[in-house]
Amino acid sequence: MGKVCMIKPIKKISHGSRRKFDETFKHEAVNNWLGSGKSAEVIAQELGIKAERLYSWKKRFAPAAAGGRAPAGAKPGSPASLQAQLDAALRENRHLRQQRDILKKTLGILSEPPTNGLQELTP
Repeated sequence: MGKVCMIKPIKKISHGSRRKFDETFKHEAVNNWLGSGKSAEVIAQELGIKAERLYSWKKRFAPAAAGGRAPAGAKPGSPASLQAQLDAALRENRHLRQQRDILKKTLGILSEPPTNGLQELTP
């Protein structure tokens, strides 16, 4: 469920100078944050950055309707509001498909006959 971001910053420099992050790192950090359901502070701590940096990256990289909410001032039924609803539905659909796939695999494993040699004893 909790996805851990395995990407690393381009350069790690001592605390006295600035660290530089490439666009991919920034984009993945924002996606990880928005997709995880965790707070910005938790994700920022996991990545070794400040939460304020995540918020600024979100403004640059996140879709306008992040989190399934319409942008401020969007009227119900407006294209922005409808897009936000669509994005939320697609996210939920993706999550439900993942849950279904996990359940299918579990059922397949549990449905396999035991391989402990008991079948050889039965006629």
